[in-house]
Amino acid sequence: MIEIVKIYTSDLELGMHVSGLDRPWLETPFVLQGFRIETEEDLRSLRKFCQFVFIDTEKSSQEGYTLQRKVRIQRPRIPKQAMFPTRQLKTYADSAAWAEEFPRAETAVRELSTGIEEVFQQAAGGAALDVVRVKRSVEPMIDSISRNPDACIWLARLKQQDHYTYQHSLGASIWAVALGRQLGLPRSDLRSLAIGGLLFDVGKLRVDPELLNTDRQLTPEEFTELRNHVVYGAEMIGATGLMNTDVIAMVTHHHERHNGSGYPRGLHGDEIPIFARIAAIVDCYDAITSHRAYARAISPSTAIKMLYEAKDVDFQAELVEEFIQAVGIYPAGTLVELSSGEVAVVVAEYRTRRLRPRVMVLLGADKEPLGSVRTVDLLRETQDASGQPLGIAQALEPDSYGIDMTSIRL
Repeated sequence: MIEIVKIYTSDLELGMHVSGLDRPWLETPFVLQGFRIETEEDLRSLRKFCQFVFIDTEKSSQEGYTLQRKVRIQRPRIPKQAMFPTRQLKTYADSAAWAEEFPRAETAVRELSTGIEEVFQQAAGGAALDVVRVKRSVEPMIDSISRNPDACIWLARLKQQDHYTYQHSLGASIWAVALGRQLGLPRSDLRSLAIGGLLFDVGKLRVDPELLNTDRQLTPEEFTELRNHVVYGAEMIGATGLMNTDVIAMVTHHHERHNGSGYPRGLHGDEIPIFARIAAIVDCYDAITSHRAYARAISPSTAIKMLYEAKDVDFQAELVEEFIQAVGIYPAGTLVELSSGEVAVVVAEYRTRRLRPRVMVLLGADKEPLGSVRTVDLLRETQDASGQPLGIAQALEPDSYGIDMTSIRL
């Protein structure tokens, strides 16, 4: 009987037949879409590009048929203070309600979006990075997330899909600050995270746009050039005279991975600077929840599951868990289908009950637009109109049912 088994690349063996990857084949240098692992070089290549793959047991050779999952030794969890021994961590409390914070967040994110686009355009034209403008642009966003992160998180979900590099930088910056707030980092560190999130992909401005946007398979030489964006980014930051080592670490090492499979240096575990470990998580999350030239966006809940599966493989487990606490399973701006069949968008979360947020119902059970939208607090409204239990049935992919999230007005 044919059986397809998901297995981490760290557990692969010679003789196994790879039938699928954790990413599109075109994002990898593999010529064949399905092949048997014959050499150590095959193993190294798979581990370099993939976290996990799918194995066809029928096509695998007998010696490669040992597919039982290897037991991973569970290490003790590292407390937050131990991760940041030189910082005085604090506990943030919401000081503004959603309705109060949202207009301020809109202004902050608009200013940040305009600022980073202008800085990137100038840099693309050969000018030095305007770090002063970047520092000034992040301050209102940090203020807003410090008061109540839900409003900025909503806006990060609604960012436009054109100019992916700018919008990815914007989203990564917001997610990084939200995670920093969850960790209890002081204001100066939130500022470093905001700046690093905006700039860690700035080196892509020196990469041929055709390589960034193509949906064809890249050659090994083109992959090397694409990966050089971290080198270019570090050079561009260095040219500004910026001495913030945390920002420089985010730019240089946001593609390193916990198990040593990343680049540029193949660092692993705590060899990776902790701000770069944070950058790796927010970079991945924002990328896979955004539309790209070669891949459609996935839902936030699916992205969270992928991050969770990558704990202590690609990313440090404690930071993944803190990120999940920061943004939730259904972040503000997530499309969901309710148990009633209605379609809604998550407006805000209760941090003590992640599965029952406040939502705005957009479509009826027949998936047709409602005459007027209504807000439902799932924490308090537990039954639908027919008396049946009411809750979230599933998260939906972005743009489901033709909903244009950017047109929604609160």
